[in-house]
Amino acid sequence: MYIAAKDNNIDDQAIAIASLAVQAILYEVACHPSPGLVSKVSNGAHSDMNYFTFLDSAAALISPLIHCAKAGFSSNTPKEIFKKIREIGQLGEGRMFHKTRGVNTHKGTLFLMGICCAAGGKALYSGAGFSALQKIIQDMTEGLVERELSSRVSELESTHPSRLTHGEILFLTHKVEGIRGEVQRGLPTVFDIALDVYRANHQLSQNSRLVHTLLAIMQFNEDTNILHRHSFETLKEVQESAKKIIALGGMTTAEGIKAIEEMDEDFRKRKIGPGGSADLLGVTVFLALLEGYMDGK
Repeated sequence: MYIAAKDNNIDDQAIAIASLAVQAILYEVACHPSPGLVSKVSNGAHSDMNYFTFLDSAAALISPLIHCAKAGFSSNTPKEIFKKIREIGQLGEGRMFHKTRGVNTHKGTLFLMGICCAAGGKALYSGAGFSALQKIIQDMTEGLVERELSSRVSELESTHPSRLTHGEILFLTHKVEGIRGEVQRGLPTVFDIALDVYRANHQLSQNSRLVHTLLAIMQFNEDTNILHRHSFETLKEVQESAKKIIALGGMTTAEGIKAIEEMDEDFRKRKIGPGGSADLLGVTVFLALLEGYMDGK
């Protein structure tokens, strides 16, 4: 059974939760071949960052993620907790950009991991357990798309594009809700797809398990990193290619591995980087680790 917060030091538990989040972030960047993504053997589609940039960035996230986890150990409502961690997240972004000299390595990751760390803290505080996590995330982010995107269309349209975030631009141009929509729905790509794939492939090496789960995510994820730099057509191509590779067996077959290696080479040449899917892979690993921690395994 999970360990109730009242029986343990909250600071220690917050540190434990955040350490699992950072572990998952490091796992994500370490795996290869991860098509178009930075890994320990390739810069992927990127010219402004490498493996060590990601390691530096991950180190900068330790403190804000501890604070996000600690914010969850509270009688505050999920929405109140979310408001608090948004402030923590802004400070965390500053730490990240300082560490990477302005390169955006983990902005999306920090947003997602901060929410999940806080939700984990809240679940432990309330004694609800891992099964309550998705509902806590939904409660934290209820109305987020309406507040920050759909109710602000006129304001966003009158704002110079240079002052808009990528997510705001994509909502205006394509009505894509992006990461906000994903968390508001309770991370369905993770809870309904990726976690099952990750659990089911425990027999693979850790590296192969990560890459295989990444491809499973890429099949369905409306990756805004791809949309921002390319087009809907490119995104659909990526999704269909991932589906074909999974149908070949992904990292469980020689044919699937060869197809992933070819995809990686193609994405590096065409500068296609599925960073949104990478973020969700990190969250998937974190939630799998968090489940074990909460169950005392």
